[in-house]
Formats: sequence, structure tokens, C-alpha cells
Amino acid sequence: KDLALQLPALGERGVRLFDRGRTQYFALHGKTGHLVTAERIDREELCRLVEKCVLRCEVIVEGEM
Repeated sequence: KDLALQLPALGERGVRLFDRGRTQYFALHGKTGHLVTAERIDREELCRLVEKCVLRCEVIVEGEM
């Protein structure tokens, strides 16, 4: 919705997610286009003693917007 794209346009424009780590924690739901967790996220394992735990991912859209 934020990109003003309809669901079929996600595939046509090559929309994909990029996580910097080896594990892909997020995915786009194929039927709704919603951002969902693709993997179990264990805060204690990822952030250990850090008070503020942040996971970043980028949404890449190929083609013109």
C-alpha cells in the first residue's frame, strides 16, 4: 500500500527483500503482499545484552516508480 502497487505488480516489478545477514527473517506474503516473518526470530540469540534490538531489511523494487 505504501508503494501504491497492486499485488500483481509486485511480481512484475521484481519486488524483493534484502536482509544483510545470512538468515532471511522477513518475506512478502504471496497472496496479500504483506511483510511477514519468514523465520523464527529469537531476540536473545540475536541481540543478547543489547537493550534496543533492531532488525533491518530493505525492500528492493526493480524498474521505474
